[in-house]
Amino acid sequence: MSQPFLSVYGHVTVDQILTVRKFPADNTTEDIVTKMTTLGGTGTNIAVAAAKLGCPTALCAFVGNDFPGMYERQIEESGLILDEFLHVDKFETSGAVVVNDPNMVQKVVFYQGPQGFADETGIRLTSNAKKSKYTHFCTGQPSYYISVMDEIASKTRIAIDPAQESHRIWNAENFPEALKRSDALFCNNFEAESLRKYIGLDDIMDAPVDMVVCTHGSEGSKAKVGGEIISIPTVKADRIADPTGCGDTYRAGFYTALYKGYDVPEALTIASAVASFVIEETGALTHIPTWDAVMERAEPYLREIV
Repeated sequence: MSQPFLSVYGHVTVDQILTVRKFPADNTTEDIVTKMTTLGGTGTNIAVAAAKLGCPTALCAFVGNDFPGMYERQIEESGLILDEFLHVDKFETSGAVVVNDPNMVQKVVFYQGPQGFADETGIRLTSNAKKSKYTHFCTGQPSYYISVMDEIASKTRIAIDPAQESHRIWNAENFPEALKRSDALFCNNFEAESLRKYIGLDDIMDAPVDMVVCTHGSEGSKAKVGGEIISIPTVKADRIADPTGCGDTYRAGFYTALYKGYDVPEALTIASAVASFVIEETGALTHIPTWDAVMERAEPYLREIV
């Protein structure tokens, strides 16, 4: 078994991705225009994409015994390190229903499954993180993640990425505890509004970690690296179909670029190039590009980095 460069903690879900002409008003119905059921979840999206792009990656996650075999094979075929990808009793696998309107505005309902109640499994997933250069914590139970961080902190560089759970599971008690155990913070501009309040800041870029990365959708992203604020452009996609998983695969592209020897500003630009492919098709993992394709698309933007 290869040594992981990256370990990822997060949900593994079965996603239903729908599009509608408009969101229904209360107590009314609108027709679904397109419907797809696919493998998803923040943990899956980041880990599978990173592995496919060529980064040795371990997925540290729980699923229920109902997890579909075809999706398990898809995960295995990506080349992930899976000795800490575990089936557990009591909970069904996490699931999401994602609804997009024509303007790519999303509404989501979510079932936590075992990753959201990981303390109840009684199982500690720490062996891969202790061997990894980077460990990325995204969605899942905060208390479990904080306790794992305590075990691995001296062995790996830790990033906290609360994602869509920033607004309802993380709070002013647990987020500061995770942040002080972390070296980096990832979020988008919507999540930043909740997270900055939890730590009493006007600007998430002032968070007390070595690196902050905040994505702003079509406006690109910003990062604080070593105290310096840098702007990362949006790499243009050929078409826009579905934004599901773009942020996750951005993170996968970032870590893969670091693994391949690029510095942080370059890696963030390459991350934007990876996301530009994912938005072209429905589903987070249906359009993962080859590394050569990523670099061809990123190259004009990399030339602009001073």
